[in-house]
Amino acid sequence: MVESCTLVTHKDPKSLVSEAYRVLRTNIQFSCVDRQMKSFVITSSNPMEGKTTTIANLAVTFAQADKKVLLIDCDLRKPQLHRMFDVPGTEGLTNIIACHDDYRKYIKECDVPNLYILPCGTIPPNPSELLASNTMRQFVKDVINDFDYIFMDAPPVGNVTDAAVISTMVDGTILVANSGHVSGEALKKAKEALVNVNANIFGVVLNRLDKGANRKYYSYYYYSKDHDSSREKRKKRRRSGGQKAENIPV
Repeated sequence: MVESCTLVTHKDPKSLVSEAYRVLRTNIQFSCVDRQMKSFVITSSNPMEGKTTTIANLAVTFAQADKKVLLIDCDLRKPQLHRMFDVPGTEGLTNIIACHDDYRKYIKECDVPNLYILPCGTIPPNPSELLASNTMRQFVKDVINDFDYIFMDAPPVGNVTDAAVISTMVDGTILVANSGHVSGEALKKAKEALVNVNANIFGVVLNRLDKGANRKYYSYYYYSKDHDSSREKRKKRRRSGGQKAENIPV
């Protein structure tokens, strides 16, 4: 059973939040017109920025668009995806890498049609080494052939090297930033860590944006627009000679 409070795209697909995820899906699809991009890793600067929730909902929207999607939990330190989708998490990616096993044995179906989950599996003592292995790299190459899109959830790049390692194996890297909480310096360091390994940074998702600040912006925008419109009308009246310029209020 899907954790509805987190997976809004599945529970409430007509909501504004779900529409925002669909916009993100569309942006990704249109950005891939000239180059086939199927595999993505998502990370953040720090913990608790919403990267796991973001990638889970994004994967749901692709599945809703009749794409065959695999969502992989590459956070071998604090895996969450198996809980979000209520699938067994005792076996998964770590078993595939450590035992050189067939990945098809560990993929789980969930409540969302077209979406498949590969849990983390047993938490290993050496996550970075497993993710950097040749077995992991070969796994990524193999699994891409069986799915339309692959999404991988990775730990924060500001804490450990896992996300940077995975970014060298996929087509694009998405960075999630918690608006109002993450510092510019932390974002800069996260970007540098990815650039240093030649990661293809596909974009940044600004998460948890202050709605109040957003309303103020739009309020200012529309006020400015109306104000400019009034000024333009007054200028036209001046040019038409319908009123003397000195009688027109400024």
